[in-house]
Amino acid sequence: MHFGTIGAGTVAQAIAGHLVAAGHEVTLSNSRGPDTLLDVVTWLGPLASAGTTAEAAATDMVFLAVRWPQVGDALAGLPEWDGRILVDTTNNLEPAQPVVTGLGVETASEFVAGRAPGARVVKAFNTLHARYIAADPRHAQGRQLLFYAGDDEAAKADFHAVADTIGFAPVDAGTLRDGGRLMQIGGPLSALHALRQD
Repeated sequence: MHFGTIGAGTVAQAIAGHLVAAGHEVTLSNSRGPDTLLDVVTWLGPLASAGTTAEAAATDMVFLAVRWPQVGDALAGLPEWDGRILVDTTNNLEPAQPVVTGLGVETASEFVAGRAPGARVVKAFNTLHARYIAADPRHAQGRQLLFYAGDDEAAKADFHAVADTIGFAPVDAGTLRDGGRLMQIGGPLSALHALRQD
């Protein structure tokens, strides 16, 4: 599979590093253009490339890894998703305050899904601090748990397989509504770091 990232900060680089280490191609993008990512892709190695946001969004599985205030702009004007998988790693947190953005009954990933029509959205990685994402998820005591949620069972199965391949212990938390509530800030799975013994 060919993967893409919308955003190229700490979380995106950590995920890309795991994917590259597993032998996958990754196209990273940000709002400032591919030329600003040359050092990052050089560090990640030959399987990593820098592209536009549209190029990253055209890959098989795309990771949205931007700050919450940037979500709308990051997803605006992209080509049709046509059923490709969008993995939402964001939290609805305004970093300047910081305060959690209220969305009413809608979860953060339902909000994201509404701005990426045609995408099969999977929520993942938002419950982990960046240092746990970047670290090797395989430990002597077990593998790092990785919760995920989504409304499309096939998309969740594809994500589960990828997460397992790169070393995490993936756990299905349910739908974007129910699982999303468990996973978003204030939910019982938020910032929960645990290992699973295989």
